Amino acid sequence: MQARCLRLLDVLNGAAAPDDMNLPGFHFHKLHGKPERYSVRLTGNWRLTFGWSDGDALDLNLEDYH
Repeated sequence: MQARCLRLLDVLNGAAAPDDMNLPGFHFHKLHGKPERYSVRLTGNWRLTFGWSDGDALDLNLEDYH
């Protein structure tokens, strides 16, 4: 899980927009609600969630939200 998390964070660090995380296997999607947040799959139940502002990811969380 740690290696995949580091890979996701590396891609997120290079992203210019949230849609840059829409890669095969990431299961990227926008979450419902305000403020706008996004999710990518880490493992079966674990997700990396984040917000976006001025070209940067912010408020990153590792969540088991299922």
